[in-house]
Amino acid sequence: MSYQALYRVWRPRTFEDVVGQSHITRTLQNAIVQEKFSHAYLFTGPRGTGKTSAAKIFAKTINCEHAPVKEPCNECAACRGIQDGSISDVIEIDAASNTSVDDIREIRDNVKYASSVVPYKVYIIDEVHMISVNAFNALLKTLEEPPKHVVFILATTEPHKIPLTIISRCQRFDFKPISNQAIVERMQTILTAEEVSVAKEALDAVALAAEGGMRDALSILDQAISYSEEQVELEDVLAVTGGVSQKILTDIVAAMHEKDVQSALRMLDQLIQNGKDPARFVYDVIYFLRDLLLYKSAPSLEGILERALVDDDFKQLSQHVPESWIQHAIMQLNQTQQEMKWSNNPKVFIEIAIITISNRYQESAETTNSVSSDAVMQLTQKLAQLEKEITNLKEAPQQTNVAAQPEKRRTQPSKSKNSYKIPYERIRHVLKEAEKPALKEVQSVWANFLNKLKTTSAPAHATIQDSKPAAASDSALVVSFKYEIHCSLFLDNRELVESVLTSVLNKSLTIIPIPDNAWQELRNEYLKNQEPSNPEEQKSDPIVDEAKKLFGDDLIEIHD
Repeated sequence: MSYQALYRVWRPRTFEDVVGQSHITRTLQNAIVQEKFSHAYLFTGPRGTGKTSAAKIFAKTINCEHAPVKEPCNECAACRGIQDGSISDVIEIDAASNTSVDDIREIRDNVKYASSVVPYKVYIIDEVHMISVNAFNALLKTLEEPPKHVVFILATTEPHKIPLTIISRCQRFDFKPISNQAIVERMQTILTAEEVSVAKEALDAVALAAEGGMRDALSILDQAISYSEEQVELEDVLAVTGGVSQKILTDIVAAMHEKDVQSALRMLDQLIQNGKDPARFVYDVIYFLRDLLLYKSAPSLEGILERALVDDDFKQLSQHVPESWIQHAIMQLNQTQQEMKWSNNPKVFIEIAIITISNRYQESAETTNSVSSDAVMQLTQKLAQLEKEITNLKEAPQQTNVAAQPEKRRTQPSKSKNSYKIPYERIRHVLKEAEKPALKEVQSVWANFLNKLKTTSAPAHATIQDSKPAAASDSALVVSFKYEIHCSLFLDNRELVESVLTSVLNKSLTIIPIPDNAWQELRNEYLKNQEPSNPEEQKSDPIVDEAKKLFGDDLIEIHD
């Protein structure tokens, strides 16, 4: 087989060819020229960023016949021998297949022998984190004080698995993920030499799919060249990587923002049917939204966008979609990305995410004019307080004429262990004026009210989350609390809770708390007092009695 993959043909042979790691190559070059290089190095970083290549270049440079130099000449016998692997003094070891103590002992025994061809014997141990703990211990002394003619270079993608005793004996260099721009520039250099035509958009897509790895980028480029006909286009790269074009991403994001769930789901279904990877689709949408958010926040930083090309459709979309919506969509899709890892049917989670994002926008659109800032919330609280004071002033004369005296004189036990006094007379007064439509109106918004209260004040939400509306009039609402202690705690947050309820309900209600068991007793007592005195009216209907047994009194309405 005469053909060689691009990443093998174009493997770096000089420090200058190591893309995106100038902070490392410059340090190594200066140390070599000054002949102050160390006896042991640790190269860490993601795959395909140049760790092993830099190690081999380092071995060539220190053994070059023209040393000390900044770059190997790649012409002398030493450079050529190290490059093709014919010189036995530069030993490359794959730690994944040589993990035992015996393998390390062999290295330790051979270290003491002088190099045979070149000045320095170099041991390059790749994926060194795979070595066992006992093998590391066997390497410790040799790594700390090797002979003067020996250099160790350890390379790994997982430095956290290496014992600290090993790390402390090495000079550590962290290889960074290579930027998309650097990957594109390197690919353009290679394509010019190879005389292959590739569209600029296709190169950008390859760089994005490589996720910072030069080797991965060249592998994807190799596949795209084989897949394409004459020139490599964006569609060829998307077909190879399973990516999605920007037009489709724009259309799907626009459909979700416009609440067109049907169109968004139809486009998703077509993508999956065409063989697109669901995980790759979510990844692309997240990056597209990220670029959309950055462009909206700082249009002048167009150069830092990683997935999107700023065309007319992109600009138009950025003008219509608010930043809060984009942030919520990214969070929702990120959660979906995590859930998909453990599912056999990831498409379902993507569909749920699309529906959730679209519906969330609908809810936010309906409440655009509601409380949306601290200033408006403060005004709402003040308004609710004033309305409550006016209501109390209006009810004051009525309360003085009530036959029953103030609640303090009641003999009925109303004092709980938390010193909460149940206002029985006020609740009875509400029951006299209570109407079912008023209660149903509160029940219909109760879930939204709790959600809004939670975002406004978590402590206040905690006091009222285990409660439910029990009775309502035009001015007051009786709320039944599951736990008696929450009645007392609620009083400390009453103004805030009532102001949030006012913003959701669009009218002011005074909330009167009561423990659930006390509410059941008071309700039964009130219903008993309301029974008709005419014996004929008390006659029960068998059908009605049976319905009450099945569904309960609260759900039954009797019409003649």
